[in-house]
Amino acid sequence: MDNNKKKRSTVERRRKILNLLSKNGQVFVHELSAEFNVSEVTIRNDLDMFESKKLLIRSRGGAMKYESSVGTDYLITDKDKIHYAEKVKIGKMAATLVNDGDTIIIDSGTTTLEVAKNLNTDYNINIITNAVNIVNQLLKFSNINIIVPGGIIRKNSHSLIGPLAEKSLANFYVDKVFIGVDGFDMSLGAFTPNIEEASLNQCMIEIAKEVILVTDSSKFNRKSLAFICPPSKIDIVVTDDKIDNEVKRQLTEMGIKVVIA
Repeated sequence: MDNNKKKRSTVERRRKILNLLSKNGQVFVHELSAEFNVSEVTIRNDLDMFESKKLLIRSRGGAMKYESSVGTDYLITDKDKIHYAEKVKIGKMAATLVNDGDTIIIDSGTTTLEVAKNLNTDYNINIITNAVNIVNQLLKFSNINIIVPGGIIRKNSHSLIGPLAEKSLANFYVDKVFIGVDGFDMSLGAFTPNIEEASLNQCMIEIAKEVILVTDSSKFNRKSLAFICPPSKIDIVVTDDKIDNEVKRQLTEMGIKVVIA
């Protein structure tokens, strides 16, 4: 195939991929590879190019439609697919910040779940969490003491929210809080799609000696519906190595320690 025909073929394939994404909301690498009779490597390159232009969000085995205005409140089962490899690395790195004897809060979310999965289970730790799936993850470890605030179950995130949860948290003081976000604006701070989640996050921050944000680099320079806190409230950001150098510089200048997973 000459270069002009190859270029036209690539353009046409990518146009059709975007049409499929618009129609179905998500696409899968193996299906696209079979559909267009090209290698999975070629399809991944197409999807990576689209992601760089903010036309989609890469996920495990494929991609999801990009929502450009405010953060979409995905089901936790869908969010787990987005930037999965980065979340695993971030979780492993963030877990190393926990010391034996610490009392910590682990917020609900897919990245914070990875923190819970990678804790040193030989440590004696008190963990406060509003996430049902994190409780299930940690139940089998006898030396981890789990404290669950009251509240109403929010099915999208498998979390407890509301006035009961906020009132319960007011009785504690913790060494560290691990919070995930859906957007981080460099001027305004951290955001999440749900108003009640944001309110509970604010309570968590108020009772913590150290606030640790765990987020993949795609969340920077984005807002979502509900404001959590300004940058001045955050002590450490744990993120992946795709973070923009300018974003990293700005965070450091704000006095926030940036830890790269």
